[in-house]
Amino acid sequence: MAKLVGLRKAATLIMGLDGVTAIELLKGRPPEEVQEIALLLAQVDASGQRDTKEEDKVAREFLDILHKRQSQRFSIRKFLNEMLSSVLGSSKAEELKTQILNTTQQKDPFIDIRSATTDELVLALKGQHPQTIATVIGELSTQKSQDVLELLDEETRSQAVFRMTNLETLRPEMKRRIAEMVDERLAKYKGEVLPEGKEQTLRRLAVVLGGMKTQMRDELLEAITEKDDEIGSMVRTLMITWEDITSIADRSLQECLRNVEAGKMAIALFEADSEITTKLRSNISERAVEMLDEEISLMQEPMEEEVTEAREEIVRPLREANEAGTLRIEK
Repeated sequence: MAKLVGLRKAATLIMGLDGVTAIELLKGRPPEEVQEIALLLAQVDASGQRDTKEEDKVAREFLDILHKRQSQRFSIRKFLNEMLSSVLGSSKAEELKTQILNTTQQKDPFIDIRSATTDELVLALKGQHPQTIATVIGELSTQKSQDVLELLDEETRSQAVFRMTNLETLRPEMKRRIAEMVDERLAKYKGEVLPEGKEQTLRRLAVVLGGMKTQMRDELLEAITEKDDEIGSMVRTLMITWEDITSIADRSLQECLRNVEAGKMAIALFEADSEITTKLRSNISERAVEMLDEEISLMQEPMEEEVTEAREEIVRPLREANEAGTLRIEK
């Protein structure tokens, strides 16, 4: 038990260091210890969950001894590939990689499923029984679970979520069979991506039209609108989006932000991309920045709908300026 605790602590330490330093620490260690540490790292990587507090604690203990700090964390998977070859040699490394893969799959049949992309998972789960979908989603990280659920159709999503309330009743052997079946389906969709959605297609069209001369752009938009008013409206809307703010010329942005309330700006900037936040803050007055900071300090966490609405309010004058041909975009 003491040896296992020590190896776990070593694995935790390694995750808190940069790859080069970690490899140097392992050189000269007995191959069986390297194998055990590699296996522990592979299991952490498969679970998608790292205890960063524990990593920092162990790293601090070690760094206090060395009297220096390392500034970079590393990718477990990348490190395993580099470390095994460097410490054990290429032949032994390949043998150990196979052994690690077989061992981790025995202990955790969902290891390959967790490493699949969101698109691959959605394609593999399409048409599957809600219980299968629920079981797979229950084994994914929180973020990937959310991403997959958002891409499922409404009925499938509802049924799968309901089934997730009873996952503890599923026998281990049934879960293993589900994992094996999904693994087989994933192999068919390796590297594939979901078909482009309607909004993505229209956004590309909007970007193309937005780069044309105003008269020609308006003529083409009018032609689209005559055939389908809804699509014409969507294309106009997608010409300028929240993500486009960073590409708008400062003077144009300043003019469009003059009438935006500090409260709305504070909500819009909740969990916003840092580049967009910097762009907006640098294009309002010092007094406006003070008011914004005050609003942020007093603000409760907004609902997602409130954030979307606030961002639309900021983008609206930008779209109006674009329609009028007065908005300048930085190439």
